[in-house]
Amino acid sequence: MKKFILILTIAALSLGLVTQASDLVIESKSQSYSEGENKIKFNGDVKVTVDELKVVGDSADVDMDDQQKLDTATFYDKPYAYEIKKNKKREVKANILKVSLINKIVRAEGDTQSVVFDGKNPIVVINSDVQEYNTQTNIMTATGNVTMKYKDIETFSDKAIIKMDKNGDLQTLELIGNGRVKQKANDSYADRFFYNSATKIITATGNTTSNMTENNGKKLVLKSHIQEYMENKNTFTASGNVRVWYDDYYAVGPKINVYPGADGKPNDVYFIGRSSITQGVRTIFADKIKMKLKPKDFHAEGNTRTVIKNIGTHEGDSGNSGMTLGL
Repeated sequence: MKKFILILTIAALSLGLVTQASDLVIESKSQSYSEGENKIKFNGDVKVTVDELKVVGDSADVDMDDQQKLDTATFYDKPYAYEIKKNKKREVKANILKVSLINKIVRAEGDTQSVVFDGKNPIVVINSDVQEYNTQTNIMTATGNVTMKYKDIETFSDKAIIKMDKNGDLQTLELIGNGRVKQKANDSYADRFFYNSATKIITATGNTTSNMTENNGKKLVLKSHIQEYMENKNTFTASGNVRVWYDDYYAVGPKINVYPGADGKPNDVYFIGRSSITQGVRTIFADKIKMKLKPKDFHAEGNTRTVIKNIGTHEGDSGNSGMTLGL
């Protein structure tokens, strides 16, 4: 989960326009104006420059408003937009690209892909059906089959919203609908993931599941209503109908805190509030339970109660074979 922060930060580098007044330069083999459609049309090797942003395509048109001012430039036939600053290159590819010259919004539609390069190496790749960049609010919104990839980290969602400050640094990132964060053998699922760069906390809400596989192949599965990962402390919290599976353990409680071991991986699980832990036929209830993964053990305290199911029963026993004092 800690490496997940990297993709959130790097995703903020996605292509955007500057908000100050700028010159628009359009080059093409031919240009024409249609008074009926109130459009200027460009065909053949269309090249558009606005400050450091460049758009290249085969054809484009620009709508005019009622005052004959440029409104929206639309590029067709899989245009390509890019921006280069120092050693960083940002590019966007799509079937159609629309640039609102009034609202300062760039909208990419159809098989949309944004890539950020460091030199020639791609840092992050974002794919979706639609991507929109509002340069006045510094918000990038991707919708429809959204995926983001950074090295061995992948995210999936129906929608993603990235908010940046005026310097282009990440403020918040939100994954909405069927969210998933995958890194090697570790998987997290939720209806919504939210990251705040100020607090450095990732919050997952709604049908939340985390799967963490250890080097020995054992898997820790955690389900709850809400889960939070605190980057600064490298700790997890989960609340709301918390259920934990690990090896032959099954534990249930209202809230847990998870702390790392010496290797930095989750190891100590503290259940807060009336909880239970089951191993085989034995279930222990207590006000507090500490479960350790390596070495595997647990400790329960506070009004503890142990229930062992079906003790002493054998196949064929009658209903009157329970333990009695012969009364």
